[in-house]
Amino acid sequence: MTEINPILNTDSYKLSHFLQYPPGTQAVSAYIEPRGHSQRPEVVFFGLQMFLKDYLSRPVTKVDVLEAAEISALHGLPFNRHGWLDIVERHGGFLPLAIEALPEGTVVRRGVPLLQLVNTDPEHAWVTTYIETALLRAVWYPSSVASNARRLCETLMPHLEKTCEEPLAILPTRLHDFGARSATCAEQAGLGGAAHLLYFSLSDTLSGILNARRFYGAPMAATSYPASEHATITAWGQAREADAYRRMLDLFGDGEFSVVSDSYDIANALSDIWGRTLKDKVKSIGGRLIVRPDSGDPVDTPVQAVAQLAYAFGTRLNGKGYKVIDAPVEVLQGDGASGQDMAMILGRLEAMGFSAENIRFGMGAGLMQKVTRDSYSFTMKANARQDEAGAWHGIAKRPATMREKASRNGRVAVTRQMGDLAGIALADLGGQENALQPVWKNGSLLSDWSFEEVKERARYVPAL
Repeated sequence: MTEINPILNTDSYKLSHFLQYPPGTQAVSAYIEPRGHSQRPEVVFFGLQMFLKDYLSRPVTKVDVLEAAEISALHGLPFNRHGWLDIVERHGGFLPLAIEALPEGTVVRRGVPLLQLVNTDPEHAWVTTYIETALLRAVWYPSSVASNARRLCETLMPHLEKTCEEPLAILPTRLHDFGARSATCAEQAGLGGAAHLLYFSLSDTLSGILNARRFYGAPMAATSYPASEHATITAWGQAREADAYRRMLDLFGDGEFSVVSDSYDIANALSDIWGRTLKDKVKSIGGRLIVRPDSGDPVDTPVQAVAQLAYAFGTRLNGKGYKVIDAPVEVLQGDGASGQDMAMILGRLEAMGFSAENIRFGMGAGLMQKVTRDSYSFTMKANARQDEAGAWHGIAKRPATMREKASRNGRVAVTRQMGDLAGIALADLGGQENALQPVWKNGSLLSDWSFEEVKERARYVPAL
């Protein structure tokens, strides 16, 4: 994919908006929030810094203006040639915008503004809402993936707390990102993959790891391990399936490694090959074998895999009194398991007396693709207009038939109230601290969060 012209990184109808604001408009303010109400914080704010460093840091050029002018004319829309050329000539191609935002990694209830932006040049009040398409997209997707990852922590943690000796230590290794091939493009994989890493430490999505490194300074935000795929197993043929597994033990037995084991007959692989033919070799390795069933019922198959391996290798009791396979072996369920499936799997294992540490999960499409802007009702709305006398006037929609879609009227601030963040009118801020802090102005990054800082703010702490 070629790099997009930043002027054209918008919806077509935005091209005409420079003509539509009231004469004398000096500035337009807008905000982004997950719309609605929630009883507790559930939305993780993440991804803005990637957009600021990647998209807004690229100046618009005269070549971009000429191309956009041609496209607009052919497309049947007016084009603000004078305005864009002015941005190129007087602003060096950088949009005259100021953005203030919550620190990334902040966890908020729905209905709390995440950021607010306003133009800094009265000649370009139209710029604020012009970038809605790109900016909202840059925020809603990684924030939604991060929020879903947090919800998965909430799903997994009760079972880990009940059946594992060190639940908080084991939690980050329970969900492995396999989503790169499930994403629509490398950029989506990078955005979603980085969001996953706020809560989990295993990933095969290199673009997500690179995003955490490039945009947040994380030297290495995740680990992985050698793993087979069906091609590398079936290349040996069914008669030599045990030899393929033995090869994996010889090559990678000193560390963690994963072997897909359903190429022919998962039951035979578990009970006969792993449980008999290679049993002694498995028990002698210095690392850990992760057996991956990759087909069958997403709930029954992994439960049976744990049970069969436990029967073959025996079990021991951990400090919580739950059974752990008495060998360096775990099961990895990476095929089609949803959060609900994970809860059912862990619930069944718990009922059978097994610790949750016997199994880990992988997620692909469920991580990257089963999320939309409506998952957390993200929206960007204009909330105020400044006139030529410098006075601010509130802007808001009040649909008579859709009250839940009413927007904020007037410039906003975010303060802490009774332990949680809440949005208030900027005019009511008084001496309170505004959690919306300047992060960007006229092409310059004003705050540069590290990945560790973002992770610490987003950190999942189980409810007491």
